[in-house]
Amino acid sequence: MVDRLRSADLFRSTAIRWALGIALWSLLLALAMFAFVYWQTADYLREELAETLRLEVRAAAADPGVAATRVDTWIAMDVHATHYGGLFAPDGTRRAGNLGALPARLARDGDAYRVSATVDLAGRSLQDEIWAAALALADGSTVVIAHDTDEIDRVKATILRALGLGLVPTLALSALGGLLLTSRARRRLAATEAAVAEVMRGDLGKRLPVGPGDDEFDRLTRTVNRMLDEIEHLMGEVRSVGDAVAHDLRTPLTRLRARLERTRSQARTVAEFHEAIDQGLVWIDQTLAMVTAVLRIGEMEDGRRRGAFTRVDLGEVAAVAVEFHAPLAEEKDIDLTLAAPDGPHPVHGDRDLCFEALSNLLDNALKFTPPGGRVAVGLQRTEAAIVVTVADTGPGLPPGERSQVFHRFYRAEAARQTPGHGLGLSLVAAIADLHGAPVAIRDAAGGGCHVELRFPHAEAEAGPRTARSAPSITSGPSSP
Repeated sequence: MVDRLRSADLFRSTAIRWALGIALWSLLLALAMFAFVYWQTADYLREELAETLRLEVRAAAADPGVAATRVDTWIAMDVHATHYGGLFAPDGTRRAGNLGALPARLARDGDAYRVSATVDLAGRSLQDEIWAAALALADGSTVVIAHDTDEIDRVKATILRALGLGLVPTLALSALGGLLLTSRARRRLAATEAAVAEVMRGDLGKRLPVGPGDDEFDRLTRTVNRMLDEIEHLMGEVRSVGDAVAHDLRTPLTRLRARLERTRSQARTVAEFHEAIDQGLVWIDQTLAMVTAVLRIGEMEDGRRRGAFTRVDLGEVAAVAVEFHAPLAEEKDIDLTLAAPDGPHPVHGDRDLCFEALSNLLDNALKFTPPGGRVAVGLQRTEAAIVVTVADTGPGLPPGERSQVFHRFYRAEAARQTPGHGLGLSLVAAIADLHGAPVAIRDAAGGGCHVELRFPHAEAEAGPRTARSAPSITSGPSSP
């Protein structure tokens, strides 16, 4: 029973199966080649003998007067007694040669055929298989020129024996070659299996080994490693988002609980209770707004909002967003302007999300631009995209923080003392990614920050996007 299980395990091995497959395939190729060699050799020998017999019988029949002499000469030429011949009268009586009788069913057309005949050798009559060619003479006689088949049969048997003996080393060498070829693949599979096992145990930093070549296995390994990079990145984001959500939720909930306890023990009038409830509602609204923003980002990153996409005029969306923020800009004494060429600026997208992205950028710019500063919104048409820009004269962002501003809950050092949860630019990045609009950030000409979104033209948008692309960051924004 144990031996049977071991045998089953052996044949389940990829290396053994590959080796046997290579050996079998090599054996089939060798058999095909050997069969071709055998067929060609045997056919060549038969054709050579047939051509000799045809020439000899035509030469003997050319002059009936010397036909008997030609037959005897043909027989006397061979010292191994493999040449046969005969001259037969119209009634079948032998006139010359060593054939006992005219072979039955031998056509007298001058071509060579394998027939059974009686031959006279050393005073004995023997029945043998011969190759013979016959022609009829003008007087009704028949001349026959023949040759023994043993020579061709011996050559064929020798070829078959040689080919059969050659199959044994061919099969052995093929199996050995298969084992050698599969041993390398087996080592690579074992290393890959070990790396995958470590990943399954939780080591997301482990990567599959990549060989020095560029074969299919190496390309597959690189693809899997890129997938593991993305999984590790996403898991890191999940952990950071979970930590940030827990941290940001704990503060308002702790303050709310403390306020409620204090109100329960210290409040004496209905107005004091109302004041505590109103403050608690504000903190609850802030918490719900943060949770809603996180859910919206996840919804857009999942691509579920693409079903509502339609033709949107970005120029009209930008005008509405600027008009909506004009009172805030006026209150802070900030010059808010819009510069856009005449005509429509069509893109394929969700109008509400485009408005939300522009609103978050404007909120961000107005929040950190000092009084007397300037915020400029611009639109520009290029061959491939419609470019929306928001530039401000705020303090900008240190270079070391510019690659982090689109991460959830990230807040720059300059924004620590301002209201917010660090989700505004994350929402902008999710909306931009959903629309296939890369985000590029650089320093503004007069200081501050210049944010650019490149929306594809509505005509250039061809079907849903199949891959998620991270926003392109070339410089830092004014603030998160």
